[in-house]
Amino acid sequence: MTTESVARFVTEFSRTSASLPGANVPWLARLRRTALDRFAARGLPGAHDEDWKYTSVAAVAKRAFTAPVHAGSGAVDIGAFALAGMASHRLVFVDGRYAPSLSQIGRLPAGVTLESLAHTLQSAPDALEPLLGEDRYYTVFAALNAAFMADGVYLHLPRGTIVAEPIHALFVCTAPDAAIHPRNVVVAGEGTQATLIEHYAGIDGAAALTNAVTQLFVAADASIAHYKLQQESARTLHIGGVHAAQSRSSRLESHSIALGAALARNDITTSFDAEGCEAELNGLFLASGRQHIDHHTRIDHAQPRGTSREYYKGIVDGAARGVFNGKVVVHPGAQKTNAQLSSRNLLLSKSAEIDTKPELSIDADDVKCTHGATVGQLDDNAMFYLRSRGVDEAMARALLTYAFAHDVIERVRVAPLRSMLERVLVERLPQGTRIRELG
Repeated sequence: MTTESVARFVTEFSRTSASLPGANVPWLARLRRTALDRFAARGLPGAHDEDWKYTSVAAVAKRAFTAPVHAGSGAVDIGAFALAGMASHRLVFVDGRYAPSLSQIGRLPAGVTLESLAHTLQSAPDALEPLLGEDRYYTVFAALNAAFMADGVYLHLPRGTIVAEPIHALFVCTAPDAAIHPRNVVVAGEGTQATLIEHYAGIDGAAALTNAVTQLFVAADASIAHYKLQQESARTLHIGGVHAAQSRSSRLESHSIALGAALARNDITTSFDAEGCEAELNGLFLASGRQHIDHHTRIDHAQPRGTSREYYKGIVDGAARGVFNGKVVVHPGAQKTNAQLSSRNLLLSKSAEIDTKPELSIDADDVKCTHGATVGQLDDNAMFYLRSRGVDEAMARALLTYAFAHDVIERVRVAPLRSMLERVLVERLPQGTRIRELG
């Protein structure tokens, strides 16, 4: 099964590589070929791979995915996924390619580059060579992405630049059995600030493979807020990686909200490459039916005086399964590290399953590190309290579930995005209409 699936991707590469943006750039052609060879040599992960112990990618291996045919995007309705009331720069990608007619980039500070990656690969590829070649967090799917990457967001912030309005990158999938490999690259110069919302959505139940990689290079004293919202159709397979490299006194704020797809896997990593770095990782996943949602995170405290806070919550219903593996590594010499890691999970049915594993690996002695995890059901005392005040059982369960999830949603600093998430959360609950009426 694995050999056959690898052969399909290799054949697809032979068919499409010449049409990829920057195909005539020698270093990029070599990078893509090397990445494909690494993927082919390794194959898709299986049960013997520790990082994939609880998540099977058999569905990826069994289906034949091809590059989508790009016939224009004017007829695509993105209204359901727009962030109402938000003054933002919007870049829309339909079936993996930039759609200018649906995008709107406003006025930017001098020197800022915000454009599609495909345009940069065609017009100024050399600027990307040291960035796309960075693979410290190599995975099989990252190699597959490197081989097929065609488009995504390229953001470059020169020193001291602040982009006040959020950047909304909306990736919409409409094509059946399409393989889409977005690559987003953010280069934040010294003392810069920006917010990127990476949003994946599906239309008309499209069954596709999304294999995305986002790279964040955060220079000294820079501050980047990154939001990833995964809202694809129930037939989509989503594999995603968000990888950051942080320099002195930089700050990363990461939020991962996973709501859709039949299978969703998110790898989120950051490395503290200099003193005084900060990272805040928040996450929420809602799984129902037979969904499978997996988050793997890793924070490398490689230098002293780093601070990290990680807070993930999962809600699983039906016969769905949630997986969380969070790892904090304190390297030798990373003294004065302060790290907190928390995983809280709620099971709403007897058939639902959660596998959670918070990990600390500490090789320094002057540190403050804590971690913990819980898996449970709705609190009996809270249920009794609501029932004793005339709230019926179904409504009580919905209210408690809403409160559990809202604890993460209220950490979202972008108000229109937070409002959208609150609305989506209410719609997912059986008593959502009644909760909305209560205000």
